[in-house]
Amino acid sequence: MTDNKAGDRITSKNETTNSFVNERGEHLKFTNKSMSAYSTDPRESHSTSHLSIDHNKNTFTVSSHGEDRTEKPTSSTGNCFITSACMNHYLDTFDDNCEELTILRWFRDNFVPKKDIKHYYHTAPAIVSAIDEMHDKDAVYDYIYESVVYTCVDAIKRGDYHFAYERYKNSILNFHSKMCVV
Repeated sequence: MTDNKAGDRITSKNETTNSFVNERGEHLKFTNKSMSAYSTDPRESHSTSHLSIDHNKNTFTVSSHGEDRTEKPTSSTGNCFITSACMNHYLDTFDDNCEELTILRWFRDNFVPKKDIKHYYHTAPAIVSAIDEMHDKDAVYDYIYESVVYTCVDAIKRGDYHFAYERYKNSILNFHSKMCVV
């Protein structure tokens, strides 16, 4: 895949491959068990990244290959503290592998710089703790879900990775500066 700062907006849908096409000609395909990003039409020689979800085992696997089709599988787990807290508040029954968490974890593992991930894991637990102490925490979690989680997941689905990255990163920095003693 190429740099994610330009050309990420979806411009069309390829009915033959059932995939969405962005400005760079990359194809994105979604099912209830997977997400795939292809460097070009999947019927042609391409590199790709796949996110496969096993609902029975509550796991997911991320794999990728270059045009030579050599697989490079990786697995990913990890806490998305703030999104998990929102989803725990938002859903009647919390599912650690809900769509929002699965998409955001995939995005984290494929597009977020390691230093930002490290910063998030350092600050996010304090942010959640501060929110949980608030008398209006339900309203705060509703706001975070609508303005950050849902907005970022929607942007990722559209292929607007730069927007999703900036929105989530700036939100975390803002929450940390307002809610936590530095």
